[in-house]
Amino acid sequence: MAVLRVNPTRMELKKIQTRYITARRGHKLLKDKRDELMKKFLEVVREDKALREKVEASLASVQASFSVASAVSSPLMLKEALILPKREGRLDVTYKNVMSVVVPEFSLELSGSGSDSYNYGMAFTSGELDASLVELNDLLEDMVRLAEMEKTAQMLAEEIEKTRRRVNALEYIMIPQYLETMKSIKMKLDENERGNTTRLMKVKDMMLQAQMQGSPDNEDDFSEA
Repeated sequence: MAVLRVNPTRMELKKIQTRYITARRGHKLLKDKRDELMKKFLEVVREDKALREKVEASLASVQASFSVASAVSSPLMLKEALILPKREGRLDVTYKNVMSVVVPEFSLELSGSGSDSYNYGMAFTSGELDASLVELNDLLEDMVRLAEMEKTAQMLAEEIEKTRRRVNALEYIMIPQYLETMKSIKMKLDENERGNTTRLMKVKDMMLQAQMQGSPDNEDDFSEA
């Protein structure tokens, strides 16, 4: 693991220790966020899966009814029957915050007269066409909800991936790098301290040796006196 290029001083050691503590706290918070995001993501995915299965089954039924209607009616009659919709829809989008992820909320507003979806006469159309349009009309809210769930799942998955990369960067790069840097600085400081201690001991030995060399001269002077 590469060591940060810093001066091996106690001040730099204190700075690295502060960064290390901050990185550990950030790592824990990001791990908690990732876990909560995963929990929310799994909830959304389960709901999305159930809703998708329901919508796909209903769409298959609509397709079957419309296929029968196409078989018993002429293409021109179907085109004339479906060319003008009876109701209009408006899709409103609002946003909410889910674990610091801004996800959309879709709401569908239908305008027009009546609760049915067809605007044609009953004399020359088949019952299968009526049934397919009624089923499709009943599916609108589920399809809007499905679109909301899938967009939410996509955005949560992207945020989970970003959070995972940040957690890994802290866990496998920054935190070990700080640890190695602190270890290197401590070793350098200990080495300098040992060097200073060795020099002091040498100076002390030299002073003692000088005192010992000067002692015999003093004794000789005292004897002569």
